Amino acid sequence: MFSKLYSSATLGINAYLVEVETHFQRQVPAFTIVGLPDNVVKESRERVTAAIKNSGYEFPIKRITINLAPANIKKEGSGFDLPIALGILSASEIIKKESLIDSVFLGELSLDGRLRNIKGALSISAEAKLKGIRKIFLPIETANEASIVEGIDVYGVATLKETVQILNGEIEKAPIKADTKSIFSHINKYNLDFSDVKGQENVKRALEVAAAGSHNILMIGPPGSGKTMLAKRIPSILPPMTFEEALETTKIHSVAGILPSSRALVTERPFRSPHHTISDAALIGGGTFPKPGEVSFANHGVLFLDELPEFKKNVLEVMRQPLEDARVTVSRSKLSLDFPANFMLSAAMNPCPCGFFTDPNKTCTCLPQQIQKYMSKISGPLLDRIDIHIEVPAVKYKELSSTVKVETSQQIRERVIASREIQYKRFENIPDIFNNGGMSSKEVRHYCSLDSAGAELLKMAMTKLGLSARAYDRILKVSRTIADLENSENILPQHISEAIQYRSLDRELWNH
Repeated sequence: MFSKLYSSATLGINAYLVEVETHFQRQVPAFTIVGLPDNVVKESRERVTAAIKNSGYEFPIKRITINLAPANIKKEGSGFDLPIALGILSASEIIKKESLIDSVFLGELSLDGRLRNIKGALSISAEAKLKGIRKIFLPIETANEASIVEGIDVYGVATLKETVQILNGEIEKAPIKADTKSIFSHINKYNLDFSDVKGQENVKRALEVAAAGSHNILMIGPPGSGKTMLAKRIPSILPPMTFEEALETTKIHSVAGILPSSRALVTERPFRSPHHTISDAALIGGGTFPKPGEVSFANHGVLFLDELPEFKKNVLEVMRQPLEDARVTVSRSKLSLDFPANFMLSAAMNPCPCGFFTDPNKTCTCLPQQIQKYMSKISGPLLDRIDIHIEVPAVKYKELSSTVKVETSQQIRERVIASREIQYKRFENIPDIFNNGGMSSKEVRHYCSLDSAGAELLKMAMTKLGLSARAYDRILKVSRTIADLENSENILPQHISEAIQYRSLDRELWNH
């Protein structure tokens, strides 16, 4: 007695089909699962046995062999419970075998036969459609997520018994259809707004420039100056996510199991703020079965690192590759996986260990050597990848008590969107570059040419202010974005002048 049906599993953020083969023999009763199952899959024997009996079906007293193919890829997770149970019932001729054709089955079984949530439903649904599968059966909690993929019928089922009844034609159930228009109608409804922030107009401007060109930004200021408050509002001025961006980000959250069951898609740009005690594997991704890290959870959104010098040096250094490539590659002895990590880095730090080096109202108690040691915790190569350094001064009482209306996030965002549209057109024929922040040296030379007045101003700034060589390309990139915000085809001296102000850490003040 033999049966075969399809299930699926995730590998990285993508999925692959798994054939679940069931074979009975009239020998001493046993239940064996082969095909490189992990401990969770092996334990499915107990769950499946109890679920079949508690659903009112007879469990066969035979030697049962389950094979999960391809056998050379390690299978993990509890999503194979449902297909294993259905394979046993099919081989026992309780389910019509023809009803299993062109379908994928997933779900964790509880002992009473109810189905529990699984990870990676969106990736699995997309892979099933790619392989020509017409139907997918999975727990009802994840059905909305899987139904985002058009061209495949998604059935959300609550129990093993309900699944069997649908397959045998005893009950009818309509496939779930996702209403993507309705989902995207709730996009970008942020509770935080820049109108909540009193003062700090120069910092808001710097954040607007950073958002417009997708530039990484570092804020330096004393405790209580509003660095975290400002950073949390950055997503509210970023352009709305496209459907493709939402799909990619949802896949990452889904395979990691952090997508709420009430949400079919991640429609708002993520904001991730890991604590400074985080490990390099948790930040970048990794593990025995490689999983995405915080840089991937922030894909198409913002990664905020507060108290930047407090992060371990090795943790900060591993960020250099994703900042450069917008991807993370996790290599193991038997496989190598890529995770998207296209995020905007926002970081904050104090100017010195006590925090008051640049505060005119409080005295700094740090020695010059202490300040230099503190600043040196952030390496030059990492600073190379941060385009904007902005000082965030303490807010004066006059600004805090002001009743003057300030710009809302929506007003700032409209300018950011207009600037991004200019950049999309500029780079539409250049692969993997979508904004000014992603320009390489080649594109900087081509799109950031200066007139004689601008070139002279930049030359003077490099020499008079003691700016480092690494600041040169960064100033040009940021100048290009400032020009785009003003809808200016050429980079003018005033654009260069503003960009120079955004290189605080390159000035001699910090280097001596």
